[in-house]
Amino acid sequence: MQRRNFVSLPLLAAPLAGASGERRVFAYGDGIPHTPAEYSALLARLAQAPNFTADVYSLGGVVEELEQRMAAMLGKETAVWMPTGTLANQMAVRLLAGNRRRVLVQAESHLFNDCGDCSQTLSQLHLVPLGAGRATFRLAEAEQALADAMSGRVETPVGAIQIETPVRRRRGESFEFAEMEKISAWARGKGIGMHLDGARLLLESAYTRRGLKEYAALFDTVYISQYKYFNAAGGAILAGPKALLSNLFHARRMFGGAVHEAWPNAAVALHYLDGFEGRLRTAVDQAEKVLARLPVERVINGTNIARLKTPVSEAQVKRMAAAGVMIRPGGTIQVNETWARQSADDLVKAFESS
Repeated sequence: MQRRNFVSLPLLAAPLAGASGERRVFAYGDGIPHTPAEYSALLARLAQAPNFTADVYSLGGVVEELEQRMAAMLGKETAVWMPTGTLANQMAVRLLAGNRRRVLVQAESHLFNDCGDCSQTLSQLHLVPLGAGRATFRLAEAEQALADAMSGRVETPVGAIQIETPVRRRRGESFEFAEMEKISAWARGKGIGMHLDGARLLLESAYTRRGLKEYAALFDTVYISQYKYFNAAGGAILAGPKALLSNLFHARRMFGGAVHEAWPNAAVALHYLDGFEGRLRTAVDQAEKVLARLPVERVINGTNIARLKTPVSEAQVKRMAAAGVMIRPGGTIQVNETWARQSADDLVKAFESS
């Protein structure tokens, strides 16, 4: 498939009948919500692109193009499409650990808390949680965990370390980059594999202005979500060295992850990938001007999540929708690329007048 023909289609947002149209700003979610009808219309247009080619069991076609684009973006040799981030993370630590069964993770990480012990149950790995209550664990904690693993009557080597950043359970707090660099250098000196759960890495990059390749260079493998901000219905990308990932499609099938037709997810993700970094940075700059004028609470080293000091009521939700700002009841708000659709003054006015 020729990329220039595919991505030359106009970038489609989520159209809405009415005056607000594409001026809608979504103050929730990491991406642009689509109704089933909107998503179907988008797929129909993408599938009409010249030389569009679907995949077969998640191989070839637009899936392969997405893999190549993501690998290049992250500075990795290759990438493999996965149906979920849960599978991408498990496959990464499974491959990196090999016969060294212990894997160091954050106590607040998605892999440790939200995957039903998949790595333990399906891959017989032992996850060692570090840094409880924090986004960042320290090098000293990793060193102690390794010492503990090797000082028992039976040595149990550490095979991999996974770091998640930003951490959703810590309201989008980033793992401290300087500490990440220290841990990466130490791990490589010990022959320990490094995996980055970067599901929301592009969000963090927009706030830190640190390039994706700078993050990825510290890790053997990197996972990027395809639905959180690339607006696909699902999917994930796992990038890394060819020697590690070249035959991963076999294990993907073994774990039930060889979707017969993955193109609806890959096509939408690829569509929004083009130019995304620039669009998101513009939206973040706009949002910062807005949040600076609103009564909000934010975490140190945070990213796109903030909390209004006064929760939003159902009545306020309706009034803000009339101004083109879609928000949910409660206090949590999230920044995504739609925040660039209105001026900072108009957004502040919508919040204040509601």
